[in-house]
Amino acid sequence: MKVLFIGFGNVAKEMARILIDEHLYPNLKLPVTVIGIYTGRHGGIEDAGGLDLAKVLDNLKKQKALTENGARLSSLTPLEAAETLDYDVLVELSALSIEGKGEPAASHIRAALRRGKSVASANKGPVSFHYHELAVLAEKNNAEYLFESAVMDGAPTFNLVKRCMKGTKITGFSGILNGTTNFILSYMEDGGTLEDGIKQAQSAGIAEADPSMDVEGWDPAAKTAALANVLMGCNITPLDVKRTGIRNITPTMAQDALKRGKRLKLICRGRLENGTVKTSVGVEEVDKSDIMALISHFGSALRLESDLMHPNTLVQECPVLIDTAYGLIEDMQTIAERKKFCQR
Repeated sequence: MKVLFIGFGNVAKEMARILIDEHLYPNLKLPVTVIGIYTGRHGGIEDAGGLDLAKVLDNLKKQKALTENGARLSSLTPLEAAETLDYDVLVELSALSIEGKGEPAASHIRAALRRGKSVASANKGPVSFHYHELAVLAEKNNAEYLFESAVMDGAPTFNLVKRCMKGTKITGFSGILNGTTNFILSYMEDGGTLEDGIKQAQSAGIAEADPSMDVEGWDPAAKTAALANVLMGCNITPLDVKRTGIRNITPTMAQDALKRGKRLKLICRGRLENGTVKTSVGVEEVDKSDIMALISHFGSALRLESDLMHPNTLVQECPVLIDTAYGLIEDMQTIAERKKFCQR
């Protein structure tokens, strides 16, 4: 299975490490040849015979470049690579863009799907802005568009409903879907400030250098839109989600909630009301007896409501890079099985 990467940040590097050390994971049988890596920062490289991932990682670590001394870089843009190179699966890992409404990632994915190439992506932008268009395009061209790592870092969120809740209708969901803000709110309970909480999250490698997507609630809004689109048949974007972040929360507010037997949590919601799905992201006081109150630090949780079952809650304890990377690898495994690459 020939794979093209667009975006090669920390998650992609973790995927590369897993593929390099595949012998350490006896149940992982994924026949992968990476034929190209394209980034906005480092340019792109390609090799039809397969790139040496260990050498690529070493170059990035030592020289901050994909190749030795920056040699042999491709002249193609990431979009041109998606449009022209010979590959089977596109792994799309460029950064989330709210202002760009999921671009340029959505264009990369369109280019692949139009050619009948399958896509595995952790980018929540395309699924939150363009899900139905891309799903139709995938079906039309006998391709797969999978995105398990777009929400909850690879925990089986979409697959849980698709594979294990067949025949049900999702009528609502609620949860903690942003580990950075959950950590900061927990940090404030001990008297820490928002600014110091951000620094701590950055030091842990969880928060980005620009934390505004998390703090202002855009990241969880994108995840909320993605869940509503995929699980509840909506056609919304993050701009349609009623949203407030944690910017105005103070340590005093968090500590006062504790005194009342509550905890402050940034809760994402989607609920079917009178035929309309209403979505929101906002800080709520959660009773300590609620399972959401037990989610501390970088953890996340999602409660699913349906017409045939009592609520089910999926909990993820402090995910790290390997969780997100595995979600993508699981998507690639699914593609390999459906497309019979495992038999090549």
